[in-house]
Amino acid sequence: MMMPSTFWFLTLTLTLSVGHLTSFVYSNAEVDALSAIKRSLIDPGNKLKLWDSNSIDPCNWVYVTCNAQNRVTRLDMGRLNLSGKLAPELGNLAQLQYLELYQNKLQGSIPAELGKLTNLIALDLYENNLSGGLPSSLENLKALRFLRVDNNRLLSGPVPRGLLRVPDLDISNTGLTKPPAQ
Repeated sequence: MMMPSTFWFLTLTLTLSVGHLTSFVYSNAEVDALSAIKRSLIDPGNKLKLWDSNSIDPCNWVYVTCNAQNRVTRLDMGRLNLSGKLAPELGNLAQLQYLELYQNKLQGSIPAELGKLTNLIALDLYENNLSGGLPSSLENLKALRFLRVDNNRLLSGPVPRGLLRVPDLDISNTGLTKPPAQ
């Protein structure tokens, strides 16, 4: 027969183990997303060399900030001389609030998957070489307060109407146009 103290010890041990496993799963998903982002970029200054895809915790990586639950909330990668494309896996960083990739040499389109980042407050992609339009999925970002894509001369097309509510929307020096008032 199991003693009550032994039962509580086993219950506590199992609870703590499940908690660590949950944290491990979250961290691995974020490491996978960040590793895909790194692979999509050309980093001539080797600034991202410490991003280790074998790590289970990206919270100590340079340019990455996490919250108290060890979830990635901020990527500060402006002015790093990065080129390449924005990886769709950015959309897998569910707790991301700030995405700072300004003043680089990024090319290609803005991935529609960014529309999954429902906690995003700031999307700063200004002064790159991005092309195409703003994905309509960005209208899902109800927390968005800053959307700065200025000085991406190859961006074009209408701004999705739902983005006109963003307080700091900067589309200057692009081919993007605001739709007429209804």
